[in-house]
Amino acid sequence: MSFNPTETFTPRLETRIAEELSLGVSQVKSALDLLQEGATIPFIARYRKERTGGLDEIQLRELGERFHYLTELEKRKQTILDAIASQDQLTPELQAKILTCSQKNELEDLYLPYKPKRRTRATLAREKGLAPLAQWLQSQNTPPSPPVQLLSAAQDYLNPEQGIEQPEDALQGAADILAEGVAEQSDYRAYLRDYLSQKGVFVAKIKKDYPPGTTKFEMYRDYRSPLNKTAPHNILALLRGETEGILSLDIDYDEAFVQDYLEEQEIHTRHPELRQFYQGMLKDAFKRLMRTSLLTEVRGQYKSFADRESIKTFEANLRHLLLAPPAGMKPTLGIDPGFRTGCKVAVLDQTGQFVEYQAIFPHTGEQKRQTAAKTLQRLITQYQIELIAIGNGTASRETDAFVGEVLATLPQKPIKVMVNESGASVYSASPVAIEEFPDLDITVRGAISIGRRLQDPLAELVKIDPKSIGVGQYQHDVDQKLLKQKLEETIESCVNYVGVDLNTASKQLLTFVSGLTPTIAQNIITYRNQNGAFQNRQQLLKVSKLGPKAFELCAGFLRIRNGENPLDNTAVHPESYGIVQQIAKDLQLPLENISQGTSQLHRLDLQRYVTPEIGLPTLQDILKELEKPGRDPRDQFQYATFKEGIQEISDLETGMELEGVITNVVNFGAFVDIGVHQDGLVHISQMADHFVSDPKTLVKVGQVVRVKVLEVDQKLKRISLSMKAVNPR
Repeated sequence: MSFNPTETFTPRLETRIAEELSLGVSQVKSALDLLQEGATIPFIARYRKERTGGLDEIQLRELGERFHYLTELEKRKQTILDAIASQDQLTPELQAKILTCSQKNELEDLYLPYKPKRRTRATLAREKGLAPLAQWLQSQNTPPSPPVQLLSAAQDYLNPEQGIEQPEDALQGAADILAEGVAEQSDYRAYLRDYLSQKGVFVAKIKKDYPPGTTKFEMYRDYRSPLNKTAPHNILALLRGETEGILSLDIDYDEAFVQDYLEEQEIHTRHPELRQFYQGMLKDAFKRLMRTSLLTEVRGQYKSFADRESIKTFEANLRHLLLAPPAGMKPTLGIDPGFRTGCKVAVLDQTGQFVEYQAIFPHTGEQKRQTAAKTLQRLITQYQIELIAIGNGTASRETDAFVGEVLATLPQKPIKVMVNESGASVYSASPVAIEEFPDLDITVRGAISIGRRLQDPLAELVKIDPKSIGVGQYQHDVDQKLLKQKLEETIESCVNYVGVDLNTASKQLLTFVSGLTPTIAQNIITYRNQNGAFQNRQQLLKVSKLGPKAFELCAGFLRIRNGENPLDNTAVHPESYGIVQQIAKDLQLPLENISQGTSQLHRLDLQRYVTPEIGLPTLQDILKELEKPGRDPRDQFQYATFKEGIQEISDLETGMELEGVITNVVNFGAFVDIGVHQDGLVHISQMADHFVSDPKTLVKVGQVVRVKVLEVDQKLKRISLSMKAVNPR
C-alpha cells in the first residue's frame, strides 16, 4: 500500500477507522500523520512504536488500506452529491443517506436513479407520453383502491403515430417506467444482493465437447456449491474453467423468493387485475433490469474474496521462501544440471562474487564423466569450496549422484544441497542479470543464481519477479495490480526485517530498503565503487540524493560489518546511539564489548533512559540488539536428503517413506519435492491426524518434512503423499 501525501484525513475518518480496527483514535492519527510525512511502514513499525502505541506492520498496512478506501469513498460521495445537486434533485434525506454510506456499491445504488443513462425502454415510454399512465397505476396501488379496468384506462393513451396502437401497448410502456423505478430502488438492490450472496449456489457443468476424463476440471463436471461455502481455490478454478470455455457457470437461486420479496414490498392493492399487472412488471424488473447486474456484483465480490485469499497464500509462501535460512556466505559451487548440454558450474567466493566457470559432461559417456570428476575435484580443492548448490531441474538427481561420487574421494567434503531453481532461467535472461554479468552466457548466470540462492536466498530472490518463483496459487487469475502491490510489500517487509549489508548488497536488494528509491540505490552502488566500502552509516549522507529524511528512514536497516562503530552492524538506529553510549558508560564497558554484559543489561532500569522521543518499547528493542549484535533473525539452516536410488517417478512405490522439502502451500494442501522431478501433493486431509482448516498453520515453504507415498499415477504424473503416521527422521 502506497500512501498518497496529497490525501487528507479528518477526525471523522480517524474515529471510524479506529472503531473498525479496534484501535485507539490517537494510534490511528499518529500512524496517518507519520505516513503523510513520508515514513515507510517498516520504519514506523520498528522505530516509532511510542507514537503509534506499538502498531505492527500488519496493523499499519490494514490501517493504510482502509484509509485509502474511505478517502476514495469520500471523494466519490462529493462527486455524486455535486452531480445530483446540478439536477436540482438533492434532498436533505438523500444527502444524509449518501454522507452516511459506508460501501461503494451502496453508494452507487443511491446514485443509480440520477446517473446519466442511455435511452432505455422507460425513456422511450416517457417520450411517448406514458408517464401519467404509470403515475395513475401507482395511485391505484393502495389497499382501499376501487376496482379498475386497466384496458379501459389505457385507451386514453393510444397514439398510433408513436406506435401505441393497442391498450396493451400503453400498459407495457407504463410497466417499463415502473420497472425501471423498482430496479433503481437502493434498498431493494441491497437486500437482493445480500440474499444472492448468502443463498446463491454455484452451478457448473463441463460442456458436451469434453468427454469424461479429458480435462483438469473433472471435479466440476456436475457441480453445485453454496457461494458462501465455496473455497477460494474452487472459485478461481470455476472462473478459469469458464474463461477457457470448458465450463458453463451460473449462480442458482430461489426465483420464487425473489418474486415474493418484491411483491411484498411493492404490491398493496387487493384488486386481482392490478395485482396481476404488478406481478408481471416486477418479474420483468428483476429479470431484465436487476438480475444480471446483481449477479455480476455478487460474482465480483466472491472473485475479490478469492483473489485476496489466494494472494494471502502467495504472500505467506513468498515470505517463507525469502526468509529461508541462508547456508551462509561461504565459497560455493552453483551447478545448473543438464544431460546433453552438460552441467554448468559456477564458482562463487564468500561474498557471492563470481570467480570461475566450467562446463562438465558427466552424463555423456564414461570418459567425459571422468574428466568432469577431475574438474570438479580441482574446483573444490582450489577454491576450498564449502557449499555445493545443485538446481532441481532436468538431470538434477543424476548430477546429485555424480557429485556424491566425487565427494566420496575427498577428505574434506562440502555440504551438498538440492536447490529449487524456479525462476532462475527468468533471472538469467532479465535486464538485471545482463546488467550484473553483461559478458557471461545466460547459462552461466543461471548457475550463479543457483549458488547464490543457497548462500543467501533473500539477497538473490529479490532480483526475480515473484510470480516466476512458483509459489503462487492461480496467480494469473487474480487481480494483478493487487498481487503486485502485496508481493512488493512482502519483499519490502522481509528485506527490512533481516537488514541489508551495505557493502555487499545489490541494487535490487537496496531498492527494497525503507526510504531508498531505485535511483538512490544505484547512487549507493556508485559511491561504493568509487570510494570503497562504507566505514560508517554517516557516510550515507554523502551519497547523491540521499538526504536527511531518506537517512532517517534507511539507516537502521543497513548494516556495516567491521566498521568504525559496532552499532552500525545492528538494528539500533543512529538516533539512539547516544543512549547506548550512555548505557555502556554506566555499565563501565567499552561500546564494542557491551554484548558481553548480558546479565548487567538485564538488570538495567530502563526508565532512567526514557526520553520524550524514545520510550520503553524502543529501549527494549535496543537491549535485544545489544545482546546479540549483528544477529540474523532467520532460522537455522537445514536441508532435505533425498533417498538414494529414487530419481524418477517410476522408482516410487506405495508405502515408501521419503524426506522432502515443501515447495508450495495452497489452500487444499502442500506440494513436496521428493527428488523425482515431479512434486507430490499432501492433501489437506493427509497433513495431520486432526482436522486442519488452513495448511499454512501447519507447514511452510522450505520446510523439510517426512512423507509416505499413497498413490502414483505415472500417466498423469501425479503423486499423492501423506504426512500421517510417518516415522521421524
